[in-house]
Amino acid sequence: MQTLIVLILSILSYQDREVVYLEDATQPLLLHFKDLPILVDSAGSMSFDQVRNSPKEFVLHPGFIPKDYCTSCDYWIKLPVYIDHNSDREWILEFYDQTIDQIDAYFPQRDGTYQMETVGDMFSFSDKRFQHKNFEWMLDEDLQGRQVFYFRIQSHSYADVRVSIRSVDAFIGYAITEYFLYGLFYGTIIIFSLYNILIYLAIREIKYLYYTFYLISVGVFAMCVDGIAFQYLWPHAAEWNQIAHGVAMFSLIFWACVFGQRFLGTKIRTPRLHRVITGVIILRAVFFLYALFFNQEAFEWRNIEIIPLSLVFFASIQVLYRGYKPARFFVMAYGILFAGFLIKALINLSIIPLLTMSYYSLHMAFLVEMLLLTFALSDRVRILKANRDRALKRIIIQHQQNVRLKDKVNKELENLVTKRTDELRQKNIMLEESNQKLYQQTNEISRINSMLDLDNWKLKNNIKEILQDRLINKNLSYDEFRQIFPDKISCYRFLDRLKWKDGYACIKCGNDRYSDGHLKFSRRCSTCGYDESVTSNTIFHRLRFPVEKAFYILYVTNNRQINYTLDELSEILDLRRNTIWNFKRKIEKLYSSKQDQHLLIEDLFTSHLAG
Repeated sequence: MQTLIVLILSILSYQDREVVYLEDATQPLLLHFKDLPILVDSAGSMSFDQVRNSPKEFVLHPGFIPKDYCTSCDYWIKLPVYIDHNSDREWILEFYDQTIDQIDAYFPQRDGTYQMETVGDMFSFSDKRFQHKNFEWMLDEDLQGRQVFYFRIQSHSYADVRVSIRSVDAFIGYAITEYFLYGLFYGTIIIFSLYNILIYLAIREIKYLYYTFYLISVGVFAMCVDGIAFQYLWPHAAEWNQIAHGVAMFSLIFWACVFGQRFLGTKIRTPRLHRVITGVIILRAVFFLYALFFNQEAFEWRNIEIIPLSLVFFASIQVLYRGYKPARFFVMAYGILFAGFLIKALINLSIIPLLTMSYYSLHMAFLVEMLLLTFALSDRVRILKANRDRALKRIIIQHQQNVRLKDKVNKELENLVTKRTDELRQKNIMLEESNQKLYQQTNEISRINSMLDLDNWKLKNNIKEILQDRLINKNLSYDEFRQIFPDKISCYRFLDRLKWKDGYACIKCGNDRYSDGHLKFSRRCSTCGYDESVTSNTIFHRLRFPVEKAFYILYVTNNRQINYTLDELSEILDLRRNTIWNFKRKIEKLYSSKQDQHLLIEDLFTSHLAG
C-alpha cells in the first residue's frame, strides 16, 4: 500500500512538478517568487476567468531578480496544493511582505467555484482576517486532494513575494517568537531613548537629544518596515501608511547626520566636510518635500540614503584620523549602519540574493549601531573624565609646587622684611634725631618769623602812617592812591562800611533785617524784598567808568592843594575830559548842599587807612 502511494505521488509529481504536498510530516514551506508559477499581466486587464483558462501562461522565473519587478503590472500566482486525505493538521498560507498594496486571493470551494478575498496595506488593518502584521489565510479543512489557489498582486513598489505554508501550531510558535524578538528590539530602542533623554535632562548636552530623536526615528522606521506600526500605531490610516516609511526614513537620515555633526564636532575639526554634509541635508530635505507633496513614489528611491551616510562615515574616519578618540566607536557604529544600508541597496539592485539574514540585515545593523553609539557616548564621557582627572592631577601637582614656591618666597620675604625692618629701625632713629634737629630749627625759625612779623607790622604801620600823613596832607599821586584803593572791590568794601556803619535800615520800609542781594555787597530786605546796592543813594551810583577812578577824582577835588587840570586828569586816568568835568560838577554840587562833606570824606579815607 505504501509503495502504491509513493508511485501515485511520483506520477503526480511528474505530471505537475509545481504541486505542493501537505501531509502531517510536512515541515513549514517557504516559496519564493522564482519557485512559483507566475503570469504577468502587463496591461492589468485580465479577469480571473481569463487567467484560470490560461494555464500555459503560468511559467516559472528562475532568474528573477528584484530589479525586474514591474510596478505597473499585475502578477498572478498559481499555487497548486495537494492536501493529504489522512492529514489532521490545519494549514495557514501566509504572504510575508505586508507592504503589498493589494492581494486578491481566490480560494477553491467544495462545489468547484472560487471565493475571492482582498487584503493589502491600502486597506484598514482591521479588515484583516488575522490581526497579524502579515497576510494570512486559513485553508479550508474540508478541502482534500489537489487544489489550485490563485493570487493577484498589485503594488506601486517592489513586492517581496514569499509565500509560506505551515501548520497552525507552527504558525503560532513562529508568530510568538517573532513578536517576542520584535519586543526585544523595540524595547531596546525605548530603553536607549529613555536613557539618553535622562542624560540630556541631567547635563543638557544637545547631542543626547539629537541621538534620542535618531533612536525614535529608527524605531518608527523599523515598525513601518515590519508592519508593526500599521498594526499598533495607525491601524485605520491606510493612506498615511503608504508614505509613513518614507517620512520615517527621512527623519532617520536627518537626525543621523545632525547627531553625527554634533558628536564629531565637524564644524571645527572638518569644516569643509561639515559644509558638504549640511548641503546634503538641505538637498535631502528638498527631495523629501518633493516626494511628500508632488510624487510619493519617490519615497521608493531608498538607495539615495547611501550618500549622506557615506559622508558622515567618511567624516568620522577623518575626525578619528586627526586624533579625536571618542570617534572610534562612532566609526564602527556608522560602518555597520552603512553596511546594513549597503546590503539593502545591493538587494534592491539584485546584486546579492534575498535571504532571511540579508532581509533583516538593517535591523541587526540598527541594533549593533545603537549599542556602539551608546558605547561611543559613554566612551566620550570616560575620555572627558580621564582628561578631567589628568587635569585635576596636574592642578594638584601645580598647587603643591605653588605651595612650595610660596613657602620659599614667604621665607625669603620674611628674611627680607626682617632685614628691612632693621634698616628701617636704624633709619627711624636717624629720622628721630633729624626731627629733633628740625624741631629745634623750627622753633628757631618761628622765633625769627615772629620777629619778622613784628618788624613787618611796624613797617606797615609806618607806611600807613606815611600814607595817612600824605593823604591828610593831600599830596598823594594816582599810583599811591591805587595802593589804598587798587580795584572796584576795595572801593565797594569801603562804601559798604561807610554806608551801613550804623546798621542796615531799608529805605523802603525801615526794616533792619536783610539777606545778601544778587550783587556783591548789596542787601535785600527780608520784609519787602527791596534789593539795595552799595552805591545806591551815593555819588557813585550808576557810574559809567571805574569806581576807583571816581574815588581819585573825589580825592583830588577834595584836596585843594593838588591842582590838576582837566587835561592832566584825563591823561592820568585815561578818561574823557567831559566825563571828569561832569563828575567834578556833581561833587561840587554835593559840596554846596552839604558843607561838612569835605571833612567827612577826609575822615573816611583816614579811617580806612587806619583800619
